[in-house]
Amino acid sequence: MKRVIWLLMVMFTYQVATAQDNKITWYSFEEVIDLVEKNPKMILIDVYTDWCGWCKKMDKDTFTDKEVVDYVNHNFYAVKLNAEDKNKKFEFRGKEYSEETMARAMRVSSYPNFVIMDAAMENITQLPGYREPKPFVAALNSLLDNFKN
Repeated sequence: MKRVIWLLMVMFTYQVATAQDNKITWYSFEEVIDLVEKNPKMILIDVYTDWCGWCKKMDKDTFTDKEVVDYVNHNFYAVKLNAEDKNKKFEFRGKEYSEETMARAMRVSSYPNFVIMDAAMENITQLPGYREPKPFVAALNSLLDNFKN
């Protein structure tokens, strides 16, 4: 019986440990401004609100999927941007923005919404709405393929 309990504890500990390693590296908008200058890479901005149920579902189901985590971390700088946060301020291209005013400047009007920027920090496109893991990776992959050609 002790062996069974010990084995279950080891399995549980392993699952918790691997789940913690399987995360998207999220940056603030201002961190990405510095990062992209040093190492150019495309940017994936998750524009969300605190009340958005589909945003929470993306966080829980899609952004914890190993394939999504690996793909996003390898190909993008990922940013979380709260479309209703008036307090978090940063400077971008000589202007001061809050996360709310940046979301408006990017013309985001539904949530969740994923704004894709190139390494020059120009908006390329938006992917609005909830996405399951495989279709999300497929959409990002298609976008990258089209952008490279």
